[in-house]
Amino acid sequence: MRLIAVPVLLVTLTLWAGNWIVGRAVREAVAPGLATAGRLLIVIAILAPFCARPLARALPALSARDWRLIAALAFFGGGVHLALQWLGLRYTTATSGVLYLSTSPLFILLLARPVLGEAVGVRQWLGVALSFAGVAVIAAEGDWRRLAALSFNVGDVLALTSMAMWAAYTVLLPRRRDALTTVQFLVLLCLLGLGWLAPWLAVEAALGALAAPDAVALAAMLYSGVGSLLVAYAGWSWAVERLGAARAGVTIHLVPAIGVGLAALFLDERPQPYHGGGIALVLAGVTLANLRSATAVRSP
Repeated sequence: MRLIAVPVLLVTLTLWAGNWIVGRAVREAVAPGLATAGRLLIVIAILAPFCARPLARALPALSARDWRLIAALAFFGGGVHLALQWLGLRYTTATSGVLYLSTSPLFILLLARPVLGEAVGVRQWLGVALSFAGVAVIAAEGDWRRLAALSFNVGDVLALTSMAMWAAYTVLLPRRRDALTTVQFLVLLCLLGLGWLAPWLAVEAALGALAAPDAVALAAMLYSGVGSLLVAYAGWSWAVERLGAARAGVTIHLVPAIGVGLAALFLDERPQPYHGGGIALVLAGVTLANLRSATAVRSP
């Protein structure tokens, strides 16, 4: 089974990386909010028939705390972050955007103190500083004059905001105490995510950006909803059960590498030297921030 789990894991990581490629490819074909809403509706349409009645029976049992937490999870991870990601891809390349995936552990580290009460030591702060120096190199496209002037591409800022929101979702997720099944939770998350997206969609409507999606845009929504969410989620869960969370978790950093390759193959985006230098700094900082001290390793 482990031999099968490895290719399943690679397919999963490729599906995740492909979401950035698709978002960049259809940036002019569909509005980001509409694309995200379409993704959520596709997921709901597929899953709701399997859990609608049990979910309806489970909702009255949710406490006020459960509702507040699930609403927060829907805001940070239910769709707005993806809309920000796709909007950012209008202004920055898929190559730059996908590299920012490696900043997620840093945002998780920064949020762990206020949300979970975990202490952040000097080494962790140094790792954060080193990684964000790498982010700055990528965002400034290796131009030190832009770096000195703090002049960054708005698309990079949006992509980083998307990663920060996903980190908030990740930190909040273990605080769940509800009894919803995974399928029930995903459906409710998507429903509430549509609610959070409503103001965004209203702005797009006011700007005249809600044109009916063409076949390409519909295919992109289908890929994002089915491929990068449902299939990838199932593949990741299946692989983690067989390889273990620690072994599977370290492969997350393969997503940027796969994404860069896909961007070169399908979008003709060629990685530049500053991409290599920036991601090297990011990964070095992530490694430094997550190293355990010798004392911590020996402690029970």
